[in-house]
Amino acid sequence: MGPIVAVIAPGAMGSAVARCLTGQGIEVRTLLAGRTGASAKRAEAAGMRATDEAGIASADFVLSIVPPAVAVGLAERLVPALTRAAPKPVYVDCNAISPATMARVAAILAPTGCAVVDAGIIGPPPVPGAGATRIYLSGPAAARVAALEAFGLEMPVLDGPIGAASAMKLSYAGITKGFTALGAMMLLAATREGTAEALRRELAQSQPALLGWLARQMPRMYDKAYRWVAEMEEIAAFAGAGDPAARESFAAAAALYARLAADHAGDARETAALTEFLAPPASP
Repeated sequence: MGPIVAVIAPGAMGSAVARCLTGQGIEVRTLLAGRTGASAKRAEAAGMRATDEAGIASADFVLSIVPPAVAVGLAERLVPALTRAAPKPVYVDCNAISPATMARVAAILAPTGCAVVDAGIIGPPPVPGAGATRIYLSGPAAARVAALEAFGLEMPVLDGPIGAASAMKLSYAGITKGFTALGAMMLLAATREGTAEALRRELAQSQPALLGWLARQMPRMYDKAYRWVAEMEEIAAFAGAGDPAARESFAAAAALYARLAADHAGDARETAALTEFLAPPASP
């Protein structure tokens, strides 16, 4: 028999991770109390089994895959059940949080006696066999978690302490999502000034790879922008620890994503402008 894995929560990423594991015959548990009907459907489709906190704590591994703003709250919520658990699971925080926030999570969980592993997910929700998603691990117990590679996940271990995987994740996300934010700012500025078409033509001629990247990534951002706000705030804390300019840059990116999230949920004026800019030119 393989290990029992708890995955919280069954969002797009969590349910995809669960599907990789259940496809290999692994039992995956989750919490559905207070979740939406859409979450319950994703959990069912991924083969996850709903349980309570005690059922989560009796798993072999607990993977926290939640929005960064609630990573600390989930750890606090599970402390009583994890304290009572025997044997202890390994708690794996897979969230886009700064090394400082990861250290806070580890400190919260220390009294439970559980081993804590830092993890950072890079790539889209995993698809079995695709090889496009890696879950980087760090910390003394990282090798124990890497055993899940035998069940459909790619989990490279970094040579570093707790916090190294979070630093890796936020450095990568700062480049990719930070560039998406920069692109959105400048495309909207060009649109406001009436130079959008001229800019699009110039990018197509001199920077086709950059334009292609924006055309692929920008529309995918709209539904996720609300989740990226807290991630940008975590990156601001991480990159800005010794660099005030980095802190200000990513704080501005957080504000932009908050605005675009509200726009997408409302009249979609700005997101429609971005889509129009990046749409392929009409055939003559």
